[in-house]
Amino acid sequence: MTSNQQADPLIGRLVDGRYRVRARIARGGMATVYVATDLRLERRIALKVMHAHLSDDSAFQSRFIQEARSAARLADPHVVNVFDQGQDGELAYLVMEYLPGITLRELLREQKRLTIPQTITIMDAVLAGLSAAHRAGIVHRDVKPENVLLAEDGRIKIGDFGLARATTANTATGQQLLGTIAYLAPELVTRGTADARSDIYALGIMLYEMLVGEQPYKGEQPMQIAFQHATESVPRPSVRNPAVPEQLDELVLWATEKSPDERPDDAQQMLERLREIERSLGVAPVAAAPSAQPMRSQADSGDLTKVMPGTMVIADPTAPVPQAVDNATILRRRASKRRARGAFLLTLVLLLAVLAGGVGWWFGSGPGSLITVPSVAGGTYEDASAALIDAGFVPVRAEENSIDIDRDIAIRSTPGAGERLDKGTEVTVYISLGPASHAAEALNGKTESDAREYLSGLNVNVTDEPLILFSDADAGVVINAYVTPRAGGDAYACGEGCDLLEDDTVELYVSAGAFPDVSGMSVDEATSTLTDKKLLIADESRYEFSGSVEKDRVIGVSDRASEGNWRPGDTVQLIVSKGPELFPVPDVTGRSLVEARQILEDNGFSASYAPWGDLPGFAEMAQVTGQDPGSDKSLPRGGTVKLSIQLTG
Repeated sequence: MTSNQQADPLIGRLVDGRYRVRARIARGGMATVYVATDLRLERRIALKVMHAHLSDDSAFQSRFIQEARSAARLADPHVVNVFDQGQDGELAYLVMEYLPGITLRELLREQKRLTIPQTITIMDAVLAGLSAAHRAGIVHRDVKPENVLLAEDGRIKIGDFGLARATTANTATGQQLLGTIAYLAPELVTRGTADARSDIYALGIMLYEMLVGEQPYKGEQPMQIAFQHATESVPRPSVRNPAVPEQLDELVLWATEKSPDERPDDAQQMLERLREIERSLGVAPVAAAPSAQPMRSQADSGDLTKVMPGTMVIADPTAPVPQAVDNATILRRRASKRRARGAFLLTLVLLLAVLAGGVGWWFGSGPGSLITVPSVAGGTYEDASAALIDAGFVPVRAEENSIDIDRDIAIRSTPGAGERLDKGTEVTVYISLGPASHAAEALNGKTESDAREYLSGLNVNVTDEPLILFSDADAGVVINAYVTPRAGGDAYACGEGCDLLEDDTVELYVSAGAFPDVSGMSVDEATSTLTDKKLLIADESRYEFSGSVEKDRVIGVSDRASEGNWRPGDTVQLIVSKGPELFPVPDVTGRSLVEARQILEDNGFSASYAPWGDLPGFAEMAQVTGQDPGSDKSLPRGGTVKLSIQLTG
């Protein structure tokens, strides 16, 4: 037993004190079918239980009871028997004959296309069962493969008279129009009315499907299929399956005439024609024993068996058979007239809007002829063009720049992917030219904010933090810029203007103002001034002699360790004055004034003495008798030594 069955609260329940539920068989839109045991009669039955959310709906309850009454009136070996109907608390149920086996839909899903003997055998049984219903004045209204049961023992029965109505009340409007679209007769679409000939149309579609392996009409939406039923003629099955005899071709065409008056009057008339065809083809509708091994699932003490019916037996083609009268001319008749197209389409949309409540938006706007624009982004134009042409559109090329999509790749389409349009509509495909190129103007001299705003307009990236440099320019002014290409490569200068591409990255160089001048300041003053500008001070200062800056005052700063402008965060070394450099004074005492002056000048000093020493002839006769400072002292270069002189001999 599956986990779904284990979760079903009805499994194991005793319904109405009589029916023990064993396992779930199937679930539909109105009800769920279980296999159960009738404890009173000790037999296996199928229990059909209306869904709980519908049990309070009087209309659904009435329809549920109608199924029981409709089916119970039919006593035919090819109709699923209904034994009982009742209510157990909130449960409304039917008790039906249990037939282990599969549905015709499952057989079609397995085999795709049936053989001619299989098709004739199934159609013979279905027509026989439906003939009994039509004789009783009952229209099935939901003939389809899902409602044809193929039992393990070879029996073929039609069931599920859930939509059946007496022929005296055959108008279908609103929620009553619940027949499956694929088998819907044209008059149900256009007028909402049904009689026995509507069942015949559904049988014709089902016969086509058995012979060909697929339904005659296809479409993405129910409206498209219904429109084809109402406006197009069903093609001959032999077009798709050449093995189909002409007699079955004609039977399909007769059953699917657009006008009900052109079809067989009821299932009995169609059955009579089918049996004429059986005799002419030499095919007997006899089912052989099952050829496939049953697939079993345990449910309580009983086995539920599903099996595919075996190959149908073909009668001996050499046996004498009566010849059928050729009435092909009658079978080929076509409806000579159709309703005005405008009125028909209006009626069609209104009826189908009610029919397809789950897709009301589709029917409300009536876009049945529209097709969906495929997604073309990410491919080449050739790829996009092929996809649009395949979908039924006319592609048109356009180009635009993009920083996200590589060159020659589709960006998008207009109208966009997913929109629904008429076939043949032009769809523009935008192909990427890659990033746009711009000639940037000079950035130097702009403020940082102005430069950022300008570059943003060029759709380029600007680094969050500029490079701050001390310079002669005012603080906050751009003094250079460098561009890093988006595609890679070396950065290049753009301060005086350059060519760049969108999505390139620009780094701005911004002035921090002039580098602080600390000459003549004390070490503490210079340190405070430099740190205010976010510069670091080296632990060790450099000391130099200076004749212009007094001792322990700052002469200046050492050169930057690497080339380029000073930047906040750099470490600066101070140059501090040691004062002027001193040199020893030479001893010139006892020397003539001429000799003394020469010696002092050679050592970088100057001499001062009495003015008469410069008179003509006196310098050679004058002698140095003393000096200040003496030879035990020192002076800086350029210092003056005061000489005492006197005349000799």
